[in-house]
Parts: sequence; C-alpha cells; structure tokens
Amino acid sequence: MLRRLSASTAAAFLLLSASGCVKEISSDERLDRETQNLAVKDVPGVSELQKLTCDDTTDALGKARNVNREETERLVDYIELYSSLRKRTSTFEDAMNRNPDLSYREGSQQIVNAKDNCVQQTADVRVEFETYMRELVEVPTVQEIKGGNTVTIARLDFNTLRQAIETLEPDDKDALLNRVANAEKKISATPAEEAGSTGGRKGRK
Repeated sequence: MLRRLSASTAAAFLLLSASGCVKEISSDERLDRETQNLAVKDVPGVSELQKLTCDDTTDALGKARNVNREETERLVDYIELYSSLRKRTSTFEDAMNRNPDLSYREGSQQIVNAKDNCVQQTADVRVEFETYMRELVEVPTVQEIKGGNTVTIARLDFNTLRQAIETLEPDDKDALLNRVANAEKKISATPAEEAGSTGGRKGRK
C-alpha cells in the first residue's frame, strides 16, 4: 500500500514539474512571431520581383488619353491603370521594407531600377488622372437640345466619377463627392434620356 502511494505521489510530482518547465508566451510575443512568419511567407522572392515591371503602360495610357472615346470609358481606364501601378509599386516597397537585403544582393540593381520606374510611373499617371477627374467634376453636366427643349444631362456616369475620386483619395475628397451629388440633382433629363446617356459623352479637350 505504501509503495502504491509513493508511486502515485511521484507521478504527480513529475507531472507538475514538467508543466512548470513550459514557458508561457505572452500575446504580444505570439503576435510578433505570427507577423514575422507571415512577413517572410508573403515577401516575393528575387525571381518574382525581377519579373515585375511598369514598362507596359503605353497602350493603357494611350486608351485613357484618347479624346475620341467616351469619357466614362476613359475614366475607367485611368482607374484601372493607376490602381495597377500603385499595386506594383506597393509590392516592391513592401518587399524591400521587410527584407532590406534585397537591395544589396547580386542583380539587385535591376529590381531597384524597376521599383524606381514604378514609383515615377505611378506619380506621373496620378497627376494626369487627377487632372482629368477634376476637369469632369468641374463640368459634370452638359446641355443638349432634345425635342425642341434644352435639357441638362450627365457628361458621364456619375458612379464612375465617384469611383475615380475614391481611388485617388485627394485631400478634398468629400468636397468633390458633394459636387458630384449636387450635379446629379440638377439633371433635368427624363429617366429614359438619362438611361441613354450613362455611357458618357465623347472626350473633349
């Protein structure tokens, strides 16, 4: 009986001792570990970054600049191009911030040059995109003669114009959105006429 009690006591003692050796990890430490693992996992490798470029914007930019196309379509092209450039630039910057050694490895100059080109392309397209967006916000409606009457119609699709403002996120975003909302209230076309004009008018310079 004494031997059984001793064995049970010893087993309990060993269990307590083993559990006492486990180091408790704080929530902050656990978050840091998870963040580090995620950062390493998500960072593109050198080979992936070497394939990333912003040199393929000529065709898209040409379409966005084409004054013979509908203004809604042009604005969509600017939105898509700018968003794509911004994403590629962020990929370069995030990778280099998380892994600074990328800037100093063999062949890294190609990556650095590609990143700098993306930064410049993004900035240039933004200026052009924002200039066009502000032109449309300044004059969002036009007047036309329909059925012998002068009516005010939308120059382009207002939802696309709002999307452009949200994409650019200028400091006066709220004011610009308010101007679009006010212009929308002034539309004097009938529902049928509005439906026919949502594609936007041809671009003008």
